[in-house]
Amino acid sequence: MKLSDNTVLITGATSGIGLELALQLMALSNTVIVTGRNEVKLQKIAAQYPFLHTIQSDVSDPKAIATLYQTVVERFPGLNILINNAGIMRKINLQGEGSDLNDIGLEIETNLLGPIRMVKQFLPILSAQPSAAIVNVSSGLAFSPFPISPIYCATKAGIHSFTQSLRVQLKNSKIKVFELAPPATDTPLQSAFTAADLKVAPMMELKKMVAAAINGLRKDRLEILPGLSKVLRAGSRIAPNLMIKMASGPVDAMLSETNV
Repeated sequence: MKLSDNTVLITGATSGIGLELALQLMALSNTVIVTGRNEVKLQKIAAQYPFLHTIQSDVSDPKAIATLYQTVVERFPGLNILINNAGIMRKINLQGEGSDLNDIGLEIETNLLGPIRMVKQFLPILSAQPSAAIVNVSSGLAFSPFPISPIYCATKAGIHSFTQSLRVQLKNSKIKVFELAPPATDTPLQSAFTAADLKVAPMMELKKMVAAAINGLRKDRLEILPGLSKVLRAGSRIAPNLMIKMASGPVDAMLSETNV
């Protein structure tokens, strides 16, 4: 696909993969709009990168998505690329007492329902363009889970499945549907985990990962699997039980602490 002279909306872009995508796409002469929940972070981004457009919005809130859509239609009627990047990742002990029934669904609201609602809301403006694209950011963990983050992994597996179905439903449209499945990447998303938790997953450097993602988009690779994500997908097919066992060490440590 052509990666210049587009109008791009990226959710969850106040840091990490979203912000780096914004910067690299802006450098390719695209108009880039970034969203996030934190207004203070958005203000700092606007001051540091005046050519980026910032809009406060929360993908876990359907009303906020509807408001965002009206704002974008009015200010950026040429929007032709939607990148659903917003996501949260937590370490969760399902046997613990630290989360109630509302809290346990937080990742589902943000990581899974958020992109689904964004797609549904933004399809009209994307369909009106001569060419358009939707990029759903899943994870290498969509293929083989990291059991210490069970809800996150479930949502990313859901995004993988949803993206496949969406691609089929839009096959006769002008909208290309991509999935970007990053491996473990050095971003603030990893801040909830200890070094011991993450030793099973070597980190990919952020700029390198995003450069690989943009290269995949340029080459029309509908499933973009940078770095170890290819290994995770292959391993999940060849030896799924072994893959889960290899990723289970942090859970063993968590359970031993719980039983002390």
